[in-house]
Amino acid sequence: MTAQDTPEQSIPGVDPTKPSIARTYDYLLGGKDNFAVDRALGDKFINDLPGSRAIAYDNRGALIRAVREIVTSGVKQFIDLGSGLPTADNVHQVAQGHQPSAKVVYVDIDPVVLTHGRALLAENEHTTVIEGDLRDSEKIYQATETQELIDFDQPVAIILSAILHHVNDDEDPAGLVKFWVDRIPSGSYVFISHFRSENDARSAEMQQLLQGSLGRGRWRTDEELLALFGPELEILPPGLVPAAEWRPVGELGELTDWERLIAAALAIKP
Repeated sequence: MTAQDTPEQSIPGVDPTKPSIARTYDYLLGGKDNFAVDRALGDKFINDLPGSRAIAYDNRGALIRAVREIVTSGVKQFIDLGSGLPTADNVHQVAQGHQPSAKVVYVDIDPVVLTHGRALLAENEHTTVIEGDLRDSEKIYQATETQELIDFDQPVAIILSAILHHVNDDEDPAGLVKFWVDRIPSGSYVFISHFRSENDARSAEMQQLLQGSLGRGRWRTDEELLALFGPELEILPPGLVPAAEWRPVGELGELTDWERLIAAALAIKP
């Protein structure tokens, strides 16, 4: 049963009058785990900002390629913060496809994400889904499931895919990254994808739309995005680039203006 088949009121913690970041993203990717209020927000992007849907697809593609790169390098532990709803080629599917013993902790605050994620992963002993707010890093780190599944003496990959742009400036997004960097050993990775501003009208319009509907959503400049990684990390080639250009498979054509508005980078802790 998908969320579209389930009355909103029947899921504890769901406010049927407010859109969800995770469920709207699911809708933009063609998923079924969303409600009418999420589809209404998604349709604003699809209809009022035609072409903007490419941001969701490019972000997903960069995430898949990054996880593949990380796991083939030998790192077998992942913490996916703000993981969103299960869709095709989730982190655990990509990682365990290359290394069956790879371990993944998914973290999200959305009740629908938690319900569907736990059902999907109930029989996967190397994967767990926990409730957690990205801004409460200590709680996530100390969670029994995290401590039981992740060995912080061994390299860990921290995944921050399309989540830090939902952290406002006064919530210290760079500090949230540093929390995890301080707790992972040498050889660990940090992957960040994020809305990218070129100080253009499109990103300003999209930021206004998200702030008006969700109360959060920040398009940051390249300088602001690079600052999120902090001095302790070494950003790997090709650096911070539009997500479509992050180690693509095959040849790319010229990017659309929309495709330039989501960036990605992978860094290692030396």
